[in-house]
Amino acid sequence: MDVMTIRSKPWLAYLALLALLVLFLFPVYWIIQISLQSNAELFRFPPRMLTAHPFFGSYKSVLSSSLFLTFYWNTVIVAIGATVLCMSVSVLAGYGISRFPFGGSRLLVLLVLSTQMFPSVTLLIGLYTLYSKLHLLNTPIALILATTTTALPFCMLMMRTFFDSIARELDEAAEMDGASRIRTLIQVVLPLAKPGLVAVAIYTFLIAWDDFLFGLALVSDLDKRTLSPGLSLTYLGEFGYNWSGAAAAAVTATAPLLAAFLLLQRYMIDGLTAGGVKE
Repeated sequence: MDVMTIRSKPWLAYLALLALLVLFLFPVYWIIQISLQSNAELFRFPPRMLTAHPFFGSYKSVLSSSLFLTFYWNTVIVAIGATVLCMSVSVLAGYGISRFPFGGSRLLVLLVLSTQMFPSVTLLIGLYTLYSKLHLLNTPIALILATTTTALPFCMLMMRTFFDSIARELDEAAEMDGASRIRTLIQVVLPLAKPGLVAVAIYTFLIAWDDFLFGLALVSDLDKRTLSPGLSLTYLGEFGYNWSGAAAAAVTATAPLLAAFLLLQRYMIDGLTAGGVKE
């Protein structure tokens, strides 16, 4: 299928997009179907693509579980803490690199960007050793710092690029009026960088919410775990697999986050695209 064929027959492009949409949404549909069936019904053959009589027992069990609510609350604490910390550091670092360039600033940006090539698992041994010596294991602080370490390079570069798109004359005008650098940043620059701030917040919050590796390795107490590792250890255990309960827990944990993302996706897109300036 070449470009000329697609232009002459646009319905082919729509058909291809529809096929991709079905491909990506089918896992979401299937996990919802699993959550609405009992474990006995799940093993029927052939499997049912549509549940005739939805079973809500798994959702009742999940929502009445104190352990699930504990996982949920721990995840909220870690996600909010990581978001606040990452936004604070990325704003200051991005503004500093944007407004105060120096001889090695481009090399610094390149080095920061290169850290994104390394997977999180390569940091795990070092972080575990460090947090063990600082007595931070089994604490939300360990997960907040670890998640911030993963999200910070991209957030810093995104804020730096976004600040580059804001006219420097605004800083100079504020400075002539007697405003300090911090006051200029807070009262003049940040209101104009609101889409970038929202994008950084959403990106960091999603990473912290979905984290599995750090939550599994840095926390061993069950009542201090977050959702991803907690649900995997609770519903998919050594002696049995509660597939319906795991699916219901996954849907329950994801639904509020998905709703918030749909409401804020415009700000996310604006933040990722508005800072795209050419140097």
